[in-house]
Amino acid sequence: MTAHKLSELGVSNALKSLNSETVSPWVIEDGKLTKLFQFKDFQHAFGFMTMSALYVEKKNHHPEWSNTYNKVKVQLITHDVGGVSEKDFDLAKRMDRFAG
Repeated sequence: MTAHKLSELGVSNALKSLNSETVSPWVIEDGKLTKLFQFKDFQHAFGFMTMSALYVEKKNHHPEWSNTYNKVKVQLITHDVGGVSEKDFDLAKRMDRFAG
Protein backbone atom coordinates (compact mmCIF):
# COMPACT_ATOMS: atom_id res chain seq x y z
CA MET A 1 0.00 0.00 0.00
CA THR A 2 1.53 3.31 -1.09
CA ALA A 3 0.72 5.93 1.52
CA HIS A 4 -0.22 9.54 0.92
CA LYS A 5 -0.38 12.25 3.56
CA LEU A 6 -4.00 13.09 4.29
CA SER A 7 -5.22 16.69 4.16
CA GLU A 8 -6.71 18.30 7.27
CA LEU A 9 -10.18 17.56 5.90
CA GLY A 10 -9.17 13.98 5.12
CA VAL A 11 -7.88 13.49 8.67
CA SER A 12 -11.02 15.09 10.13
CA ASN A 13 -13.34 12.85 8.11
CA ALA A 14 -11.31 9.72 8.86
CA LEU A 15 -11.32 10.58 12.60
CA LYS A 16 -15.12 10.93 12.60
CA SER A 17 -15.48 7.55 10.93
CA LEU A 18 -12.93 5.87 13.22
CA ASN A 19 -14.39 7.32 16.40
CA SER A 20 -17.96 6.39 15.49
CA GLU A 21 -17.09 2.78 16.33
CA THR A 22 -15.21 3.24 19.61
CA VAL A 23 -15.90 4.45 23.15
CA SER A 24 -12.46 5.95 23.73
CA PRO A 25 -11.65 8.40 20.92
CA TRP A 26 -8.58 8.79 18.80
CA VAL A 27 -7.27 12.38 18.63
CA ILE A 28 -4.57 14.27 16.81
CA GLU A 29 -1.78 15.14 19.26
CA ASP A 30 1.55 16.60 18.15
CA GLY A 31 0.56 15.90 14.53
CA LYS A 32 0.06 12.17 15.26
CA LEU A 33 -3.01 9.96 15.52
CA THR A 34 -3.08 9.25 19.25
CA LYS A 35 -5.01 7.12 21.72
CA LEU A 36 -4.59 6.02 25.33
CA PHE A 37 -5.80 2.46 25.79
CA GLN A 38 -6.60 1.27 29.30
CA PHE A 39 -6.83 -2.41 30.19
CA LYS A 40 -7.79 -4.50 33.21
CA ASP A 41 -4.17 -5.11 34.14
CA PHE A 42 -0.62 -5.37 32.81
CA GLN A 43 -1.17 -8.83 31.33
CA HIS A 44 -4.04 -7.55 29.14
CA ALA A 45 -2.04 -4.48 28.10
CA PHE A 46 0.93 -6.63 27.16
CA GLY A 47 -1.32 -9.06 25.27
CA PHE A 48 -2.67 -6.14 23.24
CA MET A 49 0.86 -5.00 22.46
CA THR A 50 1.86 -8.52 21.43
CA MET A 51 -1.09 -8.93 19.04
CA SER A 52 -0.44 -5.46 17.64
CA ALA A 53 3.29 -6.15 17.23
CA LEU A 54 2.63 -9.21 15.08
CA TYR A 55 0.33 -7.19 12.81
CA VAL A 56 2.56 -4.11 12.54
CA GLU A 57 5.59 -6.22 11.71
CA LYS A 58 3.66 -7.88 8.89
CA LYS A 59 2.53 -4.46 7.60
CA ASN A 60 5.94 -2.86 8.24
CA HIS A 61 4.19 0.12 9.81
CA HIS A 62 5.31 0.57 13.41
CA PRO A 63 3.67 2.70 16.11
CA GLU A 64 5.27 4.97 18.63
CA TRP A 65 3.98 3.61 21.92
CA SER A 66 4.61 3.39 25.62
CA ASN A 67 3.26 1.12 28.34
CA THR A 68 2.75 1.86 32.01
CA TYR A 69 1.11 -1.00 33.91
CA ASN A 70 -2.41 -1.24 32.38
CA LYS A 71 -2.13 1.71 29.98
CA VAL A 72 -0.73 1.83 26.46
CA LYS A 73 -0.33 5.17 24.72
CA VAL A 74 -0.18 4.81 20.94
CA GLN A 75 0.87 7.47 18.43
CA LEU A 76 0.69 6.80 14.70
CA ILE A 77 2.32 8.74 11.89
CA THR A 78 3.63 7.73 8.49
CA HIS A 79 7.16 9.10 8.62
CA ASP A 80 7.93 8.66 4.92
CA VAL A 81 5.04 10.99 3.96
CA GLY A 82 5.59 13.42 6.83
CA GLY A 83 2.15 13.10 8.38
CA VAL A 84 -0.92 11.01 9.03
CA SER A 85 -1.96 8.68 6.22
CA GLU A 86 -4.57 6.03 5.52
CA LYS A 87 -2.01 3.48 6.81
CA ASP A 88 -2.32 5.05 10.26
CA PHE A 89 -6.11 4.82 10.22
CA ASP A 90 -5.93 1.19 9.07
CA LEU A 91 -3.64 0.37 11.98
CA ALA A 92 -5.84 2.33 14.41
CA LYS A 93 -8.90 0.29 13.38
CA ARG A 94 -6.97 -2.94 13.83
CA MET A 95 -5.70 -1.86 17.26
CA ASP A 96 -9.24 -1.00 18.36
CA ARG A 97 -10.26 -4.55 17.41
CA PHE A 98 -7.31 -6.04 19.31
CA ALA A 99 -8.26 -3.98 22.38
CA GLY A 100 -11.95 -4.89 22.07
